[in-house]
Amino acid sequence: MAKIDLRTVSTAALAYYGDSVIELWVRRRLVEAGYASSKTLNAHARRFVSAPAQAAAMERLLPHLTDEEAAVFRRGRNVGHTNTPKSATVAEYRSATGMEALLGYLYLTENRARAESLLEMAYAQEDRKEKEK
Repeated sequence: MAKIDLRTVSTAALAYYGDSVIELWVRRRLVEAGYASSKTLNAHARRFVSAPAQAAAMERLLPHLTDEEAAVFRRGRNVGHTNTPKSATVAEYRSATGMEALLGYLYLTENRARAESLLEMAYAQEDRKEKEK
């Protein structure tokens, strides 16, 4: 894969990519947990990938971020949003976008282990709930 100059990548593009990072991580977890039907998988996935869930996860992560990671998060959070889903507040949506930008950035800078570590921290309590079921 060609090296990407992150100075030329828009924050929206980082968030777009980070959204897929989160989605793939969640899907892997749910499949590993043994869920089989698409209806069940999608219902459980919403507990992880909705803007309110991502905003709550990001609150748990903030104390663990490096200065560079926090700056990427803020950059993503501060992107101008023109449409917010009805299921989330503007603050939740902005925080979720910041999380997506951060994870997109980490993956594109080949810091995948750090991204995985942050996802584990962010969703540890949701992961425990899934395993208890």
